[in-house]
Amino acid sequence: MNILKEDTIAAIATPFGTGGTGKIRISGPQAYEIGDKIFKSIKEGKKLSQQETYTAHYGYIKDPEKNKVVDEVVAIMMKRPHSFTGENVLEFDCHGGMTPLKAVLDLTLKCGARLAEAGEFSQRAFLNGRIDLAQAEAIIEVINSKTEKSLDLAVDQLNGKLSKKVDQIKEEAVEILAHLEAAIDYPEDEIKGFLPGQLGDKFNYIKEEIEKLLESSKQGKIYKEGLKTVIVGKPNVGKSSLLNYFLEEKRAIVTDIPGTTRDVIEEYVNLKGIPLKIIDTAGIRETSDAVEKIGVERTRKSAEKADLVLFMLDISQDITAEDRKIYKLIKDKPLIVIVNKTDLPVKVDKEKIEKEFSEHSVLWISLLEEEGLNELKDDILKEIIDEDIDLDSETIVTQSRHKDALVKAEAAIERVIVSHETNMPYDFLTIDLKDCLDALGKITGETVADDILDRIFNDFCLGK
Repeated sequence: MNILKEDTIAAIATPFGTGGTGKIRISGPQAYEIGDKIFKSIKEGKKLSQQETYTAHYGYIKDPEKNKVVDEVVAIMMKRPHSFTGENVLEFDCHGGMTPLKAVLDLTLKCGARLAEAGEFSQRAFLNGRIDLAQAEAIIEVINSKTEKSLDLAVDQLNGKLSKKVDQIKEEAVEILAHLEAAIDYPEDEIKGFLPGQLGDKFNYIKEEIEKLLESSKQGKIYKEGLKTVIVGKPNVGKSSLLNYFLEEKRAIVTDIPGTTRDVIEEYVNLKGIPLKIIDTAGIRETSDAVEKIGVERTRKSAEKADLVLFMLDISQDITAEDRKIYKLIKDKPLIVIVNKTDLPVKVDKEKIEKEFSEHSVLWISLLEEEGLNELKDDILKEIIDEDIDLDSETIVTQSRHKDALVKAEAAIERVIVSHETNMPYDFLTIDLKDCLDALGKITGETVADDILDRIFNDFCLGK
């Protein structure tokens, strides 16, 4: 486990750029000593180090060497252990803009602080026991939330909802492990509360709880990262118009000229709380245009990696060999067939289309008259939402790292069940039960290796 350094760190904790205010964050044993050197209160009185915790003080930052005012600030005190990091924390709310912020930061470094590494404030909060690793990772999820629902899930994790569920499973496993080890050490004694006949039920309960978390991970990933949704079809069937509809703006160029879209256009849209990464692609067709060829190839690659494909047809044109070629490329993906331009004279029989693409749902729309578009949104949601999972009440797994740990925990408890059912000695059960506990401990950070910790916190931004 990493050991906290007994030094003081500082960083700019707000995004780069010009704004109304910006924040300098300082954490560590020398935070208030540094503050006393550079902060001068408007009202003469006690130094910062003598002030009460959770108080704010208006004053100036002064360069002690030049006796020069650098900025007008508000100093905020949060004394250990009741701060985010569990250490003494001092924050200066400065004027926005990189020049004043950098000037104040430079003074804190001159007076004894060290520039914080990426994620080091959160790492200290974890190492000081203020939050566990799952909660630390939730900080980034809160920052990167794309919809209100993804924010809700991130806040749940930040508040420890996942950690509490994992701890509940671990407590059950630890209790069983303690009884098993006691039974191994004292085989002739009766262990209070230990009923060998109930072991099978207890092991199955642990397995079921782990499986519930794993089942939630698919939905959690969708809400966190969004669903990669690719619009494909021949040129001029309405792909760019569909993108513009979802975005409620004219993001893509729409003309009657086939091949207008030459490249892949990606945008996020919020569909009832789910972030959809909508990808408008170049129309797939045989072409001699070098630039269009590149766009078509990118379309193929995007379709291969898509979570959901929206395959567009034009009802005012007959189904062609190009349509069938595109469908063959994507038919094994989660797919919705969209027949556009129902406002125009029909050139192909509806029954023919439904028969040809019978493996998938077929939806009839008119982008020009905005008909069938609400049904399209509903169909997309049906493709991706698991109605058996209640996002408001259940614990949802959103991190791939957590999912990997749960997969290992599930495999370990399955080995325990097999050993129990085949009447193997308790020693075999305890080995795999410990593996299960070790995997679950990786979620909250109890058993995670230092290199994994470093990798997690390096993904954070400076000042977090």
